[in-house]
Amino acid sequence: MKKLLTTILTTSAATVGLLMAGTLSANADVTYTVKKGDCVWAISQEYKTTIESIETANNIHGHLILPGQQLRIPGATAPVTATQTPAAPVTSAPVQTAPVQQAPAATPAQPAETPAVTAPATPVETAPAQTSEPAATTPAPETYTGGNLQSYVLGQMQSRTGVSASTWDHIINRESNWQPHVVNGASGAYGLFQNIHISGGSVQQQIDAAVNLYHAQGMQAWALY
Repeated sequence: MKKLLTTILTTSAATVGLLMAGTLSANADVTYTVKKGDCVWAISQEYKTTIESIETANNIHGHLILPGQQLRIPGATAPVTATQTPAAPVTSAPVQTAPVQQAPAATPAQPAETPAVTAPATPVETAPAQTSEPAATTPAPETYTGGNLQSYVLGQMQSRTGVSASTWDHIINRESNWQPHVVNGASGAYGLFQNIHISGGSVQQQIDAAVNLYHAQGMQAWALY
């Protein structure tokens, strides 16, 4: 039992020694060169010391240090780490890849046969379509019976002059109010159209005289256009 206890104590002491060997630290003055962005507090933390000891040792006032300045760090504790043998790099066997078989080159396609050239068909000329004349809107002249005065006069005047029946109806209404034998006492104008070139005549004679007057003077004979 005593021997077993001695063995355990010996083993524990060796283990503690190994643990301490990896974290040994050395306490000594260190000279440190200030780098851009450094401050006294950060340097004191790095070397396990105090701000006061660093500033007292280097006569620093107001924590002011400058890049490139040499500082003495009294009683600095720099961690010493045990040297470890780097592990041997693990090499892996090269991966063998199977050769890629290339597909055989495609055989060029045989040229397509040239299609037979056919002569274009001769276009068939077609005669232009005959356009039919628009249906005449002029009422066909009818026989005067005495009871169809307006339709007969207007049909005759439109078909013989080309002026619309509504225009002639307006003129006759204005000149004679459709009275075929009325005479203007001041000018002597006569009939439906109050024609000053005649002094009498039947309805047909008045129509003929009005047509002749239209061809001679146009609508100006009735103060139109």
